[in-house]
Amino acid sequence: MNKKNLIERLNEGPVICAEGFLFEIERRGYMSSGQFVPMVSLEHPEALENLHKDFQHAGSDIVQAFTYNGHREKMRVIGKEDLLEPLNRSALQIAKKVADNPIKGTQPNLMAGNISNSNIWKEDDNDAQLEVERMFSEMIGWAVDEDADLLIGETFYYAEEAYKALEVIKQTNLPAVVTIAPMGENIMRDGISIVDTCKELEQRGADVVGLNCFRGPATMMPYLKEIRKSLQCHVAALPINFRTTEENPTFFNLPDNSGCSCESPHGRTFPTALDPLQCNRYEIGAFAKEAYKIGVNYLGVCCGANPMLIRETAEAVGLTVPAGRYREDMSRHFMYGDNERIAKHMQEYGDKA
Repeated sequence: MNKKNLIERLNEGPVICAEGFLFEIERRGYMSSGQFVPMVSLEHPEALENLHKDFQHAGSDIVQAFTYNGHREKMRVIGKEDLLEPLNRSALQIAKKVADNPIKGTQPNLMAGNISNSNIWKEDDNDAQLEVERMFSEMIGWAVDEDADLLIGETFYYAEEAYKALEVIKQTNLPAVVTIAPMGENIMRDGISIVDTCKELEQRGADVVGLNCFRGPATMMPYLKEIRKSLQCHVAALPINFRTTEENPTFFNLPDNSGCSCESPHGRTFPTALDPLQCNRYEIGAFAKEAYKIGVNYLGVCCGANPMLIRETAEAVGLTVPAGRYREDMSRHFMYGDNERIAKHMQEYGDKA
């Protein structure tokens, strides 16, 4: 069976990508919040494989290798630089295994190699920029070795770092997806506008350009509309599932005004006390539906993603997915259902429960 490549699939319709593994892996007990290093591929590979399978079951077409923050500098921070290559290769191999074993009746998934924000990129610092280029190059090399179908560069808040990531990716013959993540000033940190950054990425040869992470549906959509109008290439949209606002456009400084009586030890909602600020599944579905309507075909969810939200995204754009058989069925609920077997006295009690 010939596997269609990313661009062929995007030309035919929506493609779903589950991203943002950090929060879900941390919730499942396999990652330390804050340092966010994906040691899970070495320490608990079965947990990572199971998460990929859960996303696949929910409708993800792309199995993105979990190498976010798995770069040399981050490994130096935690004193495990010697495990850099084993970590990357394990993550890539796990992703490839899942991608090549689709659920019965579905086409094989695509496996994506991944590079991301280095957090050491600095304007006018040639040494730092060369180090980032070296980091990107080795990770892309391992992804190509492990037979990736496409390459993703994501979560860049410096325009020039995004350009550098694309430059390294373009040295391969694989499709290039590059998504940026502007912070709360609503501009890239090197002073380039969000739309101009995306236009430049398209000019430099990215196959898919767009936004991911940091922003929820409310603060991503306005820029997404501008990007879609300005670009000819395919556009990507992968929001976080938190209710960011005009006053707080990213999740880094979101306040919790819900009456929380137990604040986090570090005094911020990010990253471990964001729970009350989550979007519900219908908000994520509505975002996906609107994005698809304006011509965005590469869709997913970033930090905070879970299989239920991926299912919601896929079904919102008309896809039928294996997990769809378990969509909610309130008609059979013991109080709120309308099935003839539901006891009438329980139905009548529903508003008092």
